[in-house]
Amino acid sequence: MPCFRCGARQTDPVRGPSPWKRGVVADRQVLVCPGCQDGRDWTADLDACAACGSTALVCRLGEIECRDCGHTREATPGGDLVPSGAQPADSGLSEEVAAALNRVLKRGPAT
Repeated sequence: MPCFRCGARQTDPVRGPSPWKRGVVADRQVLVCPGCQDGRDWTADLDACAACGSTALVCRLGEIECRDCGHTREATPGGDLVPSGAQPADSGLSEEVAAALNRVLKRGPAT
C-alpha cells in the first residue's frame, strides 16, 4: 500500500518497529511514510474518533476502531483515495513485479 500523501511505496522493512504510520481517511486504512510525517501536522488529514477525537484509528473487517478509547463504528468506504501529486497505486507496479519475477526466476524480459 503506498503512502496516502505522496504515493511512495514501502520497501523491505528493517528489524524493529516500522517508521510508517497507519491511519484512516474516508473510512479506509491508509499509510503515511516517514517523509510525509515531517513538517506540518500530518494527522490533520486523518479521520478522528467520534468519541474521543483521537486519530489512532484502524479499519478492519468493515469496522473502524479507535486504538485509544476502543470506540467502534461501521465503516462506510467512499471513492478512490489518490492524494494530489501521487501516482495511482498500480502506476508501473505490475511492470516492476514482472521484472522482479524475471530476475528471480532468471527468465528473459516479459513480452
